[in-house]
Amino acid sequence: MGPTFSPCPKATVCFSPEQDCAVPIISEIDQSKESILVQEYTFTLGTVAKSLINAKERGVDVKVVLDKSQLHSKYSVISELFSNGIPIWIDNKPKIAHNKVIIVDNQKVITGSFNLSKTAEKGNAENLLIIENYPELVQQYVKNWEIRMSQSYQYAP
Repeated sequence: MGPTFSPCPKATVCFSPEQDCAVPIISEIDQSKESILVQEYTFTLGTVAKSLINAKERGVDVKVVLDKSQLHSKYSVISELFSNGIPIWIDNKPKIAHNKVIIVDNQKVITGSFNLSKTAEKGNAENLLIIENYPELVQQYVKNWEIRMSQSYQYAP
């Protein structure tokens, strides 16, 4: 028998402000079944926060790593996520934790320049990429998420 290859990867793209890139993010979160790992620089978008909270209430294991700037950001959703039982880690080791990554069910990676903010959604020229059917790549993102989490401290108000 010959070597086994991953199925062909599938990629979906979105570009703001022409497209509302929060829509595919929320769709992927709403379809999640097991786990969601979030790694974000800026997280002020309430619609995505609500979707994560709903996923948590459905029994999905949701975990979030945020940049330290979110501790003092006026519109940060950190308190809303925490008060709804979502564990949060603050990545304060690097100067800026500038990642924008969501890993869904260890099967999909959502990444790009798109911050989870109204500015990214409605004002900035941003990109979003959703990658599926590429387990080797997804595992690299999971590994990086775990490294960032291990070097962060758990948030407690």
